Amino acid sequence: MKKKTSKNDAPLNPLEAEIAVTALHATGNFQVLRRINLEQDIRLTRKTISDPRIGICLDTETTGLDYTTDKIIELGMVVFEYDPVRGEISRILDRYSGFEDPGFPLSPEITEITGITNEMLHGHRFDDDRVVQLANQASVVIAHNAAFDRKFVEARFPVFSRVAWACTVNQINWQAERISTRVLEYLLFKFGWFIHAHRALDDAEGLLGILLEKLPSSGIQVFMSLLETHGKETSKISAVGAPYDKKDLLKQRGYRWSDGAQGGSKAWWISVPTENEENEMAWLAGQVYPGGSTNSIEISRVTPLDRFSIRER
Repeated sequence: MKKKTSKNDAPLNPLEAEIAVTALHATGNFQVLRRINLEQDIRLTRKTISDPRIGICLDTETTGLDYTTDKIIELGMVVFEYDPVRGEISRILDRYSGFEDPGFPLSPEITEITGITNEMLHGHRFDDDRVVQLANQASVVIAHNAAFDRKFVEARFPVFSRVAWACTVNQINWQAERISTRVLEYLLFKFGWFIHAHRALDDAEGLLGILLEKLPSSGIQVFMSLLETHGKETSKISAVGAPYDKKDLLKQRGYRWSDGAQGGSKAWWISVPTENEENEMAWLAGQVYPGGSTNSIEISRVTPLDRFSIRER
């Protein structure tokens, strides 16, 4: 016997869904999350740009954390057009999603994290020609934690070493925007969105969704804020030999610890615009180093073409 359905069983149409969402928000007791759907996203301007640039949002899934021994097993890219002056993203141009067999079995932990199995990877290989073609078009590649993704991607596709990279983890001042956690899923939740996380193309689309948002305190579009910072030369200042009892002060100012595994010295370090280098040195002399001597400090200049790569020290 066929089950009878009532009017109440029918799915909501888009207008009814919007009315329901508005009603829930109006109570002050609910926050409704929307799934990222870039094809229908009204935040894309779809304007004609006289001198457009092309950007790529990129994400990887890998067999582990060490780019020298581990491999990329999934690559996702969303290619978009943008106005470099206004910082407006106009339209999606292309997507790429692919698997690659690393040549050895995945660990159970990686399968649990990513949902990718050995069977899904068996016999697959990335489309090198297409990936290279997309990379050659780009003015900027954006990743959420580019210090991780860039090293893996450049090891597999050297063409990406010729493109400037930007990072939504380290080049947006989330703390100043009163957002305490930089995890991609959390940021999406804060802006009212969700994705199926830990799959490369979904994460890349979620990243583009964040770029289309406005920062909650400053009101600046995330992508515009990123454009303003990623192209500048920066100075990596390593506070070598800083007294141990100054570690909390350094952490509070934004310094991070490096164990020297990727090159350079073991030290607390920070990256600042090169024009702010003298101010940072003066702060270290006055607040961290007894007697004001900064002779042990190491400084390296970093350009967008080298930032987040193995070449950065």
